[in-house]
Amino acid sequence: MATTEVTATISDAEWRVMRIVWTLKRADSRTIISLLEQQHDWKAPTIKTLIGRLVKKGALATTKQGRQFIYTPKIAEQPAMDSALLRELNQMCAMHRGTALVHVVDQLDLSHADVQALLDHLQTKLETAPDNVPCDCLPDGCEGSCEP
Repeated sequence: MATTEVTATISDAEWRVMRIVWTLKRADSRTIISLLEQQHDWKAPTIKTLIGRLVKKGALATTKQGRQFIYTPKIAEQPAMDSALLRELNQMCAMHRGTALVHVVDQLDLSHADVQALLDHLQTKLETAPDNVPCDCLPDGCEGSCEP
C-alpha cells in the first residue's frame, strides 16, 4: 500500500468510509454501503458519492471484478491519521498546543499500553523540550497576549 499524501483533506464522513476499507483491507461497494447504513442513517447514493470522492482524491484505488467494484486503500492509515491531527494542531497557537493535547488525552479511552507509551515518549521528549514555546499567531509574536 502506498503512503502517498492525499492532495485534499478527508471529510468526517469520508473518514468513516476509510476506516472500513482500512479495517477490511479491501471491500466492495455493497459491503461498504451495508456497514455504513447500519452505523448511520445514510443512503446508498450518499455513500457512493463519498467513495467516488475518495477515489478522486487518491485515497482509494478501485478495480472491477465482474459487476462489482473493489476498493483498496492507497494511503496508509497511520500516516493519514498523523497528517490529519498535525494539520489541525498546526492551526492553533503554538503556545496552546500542549494544553490542547492534554485536554484531548482527557477525552480519549486509552489502554494501559497506550498511556505507558505516551509516558515513555513524553519522558524522552522532556529531555530536549524548550522552557517556552513562542507564539506564532503574529509575525513578531504576541508579546504576552496569548498566554496559555
